[in-house]
Amino acid sequence: MSDPSVHAFADECRKIIRTYMNELTDNVALGSAKTFEEYQRTVGQIEGLAIAERELLNLLNLSSEED
Repeated sequence: MSDPSVHAFADECRKIIRTYMNELTDNVALGSAKTFEEYQRTVGQIEGLAIAERELLNLLNLSSEED
């Protein structure tokens, strides 16, 4: 996957994921959750985004090693 456009696409995806993660993390830090369930949902969203970002980076690293 040495195609620069693929890497650019993946980088944009990572930036979007990171932006969402930062916004949700800020909301948790500011105590914006009104219920414990809302807090749990937000933390779960952060965890899911972190997994997605990690998997995207793993795929890019694997493809770079194969080149």
